[in-house]
Amino acid sequence: MRKEIHPEYYPEATVICGSCGNTWKTGSTKKEIHTEVCSNCHPFYTGQQARILDREGQVDRFYKRLQARQEFLEDQQTKEEEKVSPQRPIEELGLGTRVDNVLQEAGINTVGDVLERLEGGEQAMLDVSGFGRKSLIDLKKTLRQLGYKIPEAAEEITV
Repeated sequence: MRKEIHPEYYPEATVICGSCGNTWKTGSTKKEIHTEVCSNCHPFYTGQQARILDREGQVDRFYKRLQARQEFLEDQQTKEEEKVSPQRPIEELGLGTRVDNVLQEAGINTVGDVLERLEGGEQAMLDVSGFGRKSLIDLKKTLRQLGYKIPEAAEEITV
C-alpha cells in the first residue's frame, strides 16, 4: 500500500440534519457532514406524505402545469359546447349562399331555429320556399356531423 494517498478516516464523524437538527455519529472521511433530510424527518419514513419538501420550486412548477392542464381541458369543453350551441348562425354550417339566403328570408337564422322547425317533421322545412330535398339532406347531414341531435319527427322519411 502506498503511503499518504489515502484520506484521513474519522471514526466519530458527526452528521447533522439541516431540516430537523438531528445529529448522530458515524465513520467517514469528513469530520462533519450536513444533510438536508434524514430518516427522522423524511416524509417517506415518517408517514407524513402531506409534508412535501420543495426543492427549487418543483412543487410549484408541478401545480402550475396541473392548473394549465385544467384550464386547457376547460377550454376544450367550452369549444365543444359552442359547437353544438343552438345560437350558432346558419352561415357557419357551410350549406351555401343560396340555402343561407332562403333560410334567412324565412326567418331561420340559427341552428336552434332549424331544430325547432324540424320538430314539426321534414315537411315543415320543405314548406320553406326555395328549400328542397337535397338542401334538407345536406342540412341534416351537417347537423349530425357537428354533433346536433335531430328531432325524431325529422328522422322519419316521407315520400
